[in-house]
Formats: sequence, structure tokens, C-alpha cells
Amino acid sequence: MPQTNQQKRKAPSQSTLIRAVASSTAVETGLNVQALEQKLQLKSPRFAHIKLAR
Repeated sequence: MPQTNQQKRKAPSQSTLIRAVASSTAVETGLNVQALEQKLQLKSPRFAHIKLAR
């Protein structure tokens, strides 16, 4: 039986997604999280057409 009092989930912000990707990449590669975050925040025209799945 479905619950009627479920809260709707709030979509994560762009900055939260960038931080998650940067920290995950940093763990795998051993690089600095802040440096990766800054790199991801730059708007690269190369991948501007790609949107994240929701």
C-alpha cells in the first residue's frame, strides 16, 4: 500500500552535482577536489550540449 505522506525529493543543485563528481573523481585519481571542482565549473563549449540525467 503506497504511503500518502511521502515527501517529494528536491532535485540536487548544479553545484552539488559538480562537488559529487569532483570528489568521486578525486578519490579514484588521487587529485585535488578543489582543482577538479574548478575545472568542472568552467563552461566548456565542447560538452555544452550534454545534459545530466535526472
